[in-house]
Amino acid sequence: MAILLDQILDQPTLKALQADLAAADWQDGGSTAGAQARAVKANQQLAPDNPVAKRAAALITQGLAKHAGFIAAALPRRHTIPMFSRYDPGQTYGAHIDNALRMHGQDRLRCDLAATLFLSDPKTYDGGELIIETGLGTPSAKLPAGQMIIYPATTLHRVAPVTKGHRIAAIIWIQSMIRDDRHRTLLLDLDRNTQALSKHLGPNHPQVVSLTGTYHNLLRLWLET
Repeated sequence: MAILLDQILDQPTLKALQADLAAADWQDGGSTAGAQARAVKANQQLAPDNPVAKRAAALITQGLAKHAGFIAAALPRRHTIPMFSRYDPGQTYGAHIDNALRMHGQDRLRCDLAATLFLSDPKTYDGGELIIETGLGTPSAKLPAGQMIIYPATTLHRVAPVTKGHRIAAIIWIQSMIRDDRHRTLLLDLDRNTQALSKHLGPNHPQVVSLTGTYHNLLRLWLET
């Protein structure tokens, strides 16, 4: 299930980050793609040791660590350092599935979820939609700057060609404490409904207490630490 999140960064932080990224030294993005993806990937990226990339990644990581919606949706065990991509006119990323593993320091991280944080105002570029293939269709996302979409990393997806302007985004891969996407979806639905009921009845109402217990018992059943 794809999930939309807003306000990953506050507006002053987002504006400063946009200015830094606009002036950054971008490089060919093909070097980080797997053999299959490299054939369909035409974009630019920041090197991980680029000072702009390091500062921007730290700000996004801090924002995610305190974003309740991200934590509830992803139930993250750990995630990669944000990677920054840029698409200029004529650039695109064809249909592909992300690698199952990514390096996380000296360890390997299992990629359960992928996340795209849009950093360009959608009015400043044409094309560049993130298109995700599902059994029920091909939904696309072109979100306002500062909003994020999270989706299963097992999904076939692509970035439509940019025809005008520049599309900049941060990409993150997440290893969840809940490996199965169906289980994560059920837990998120239960959590959201319990929170809504709590606001209506109060956190100590017997039904709210019971549902909270059910949530944690399911979490205990499926959790990987």
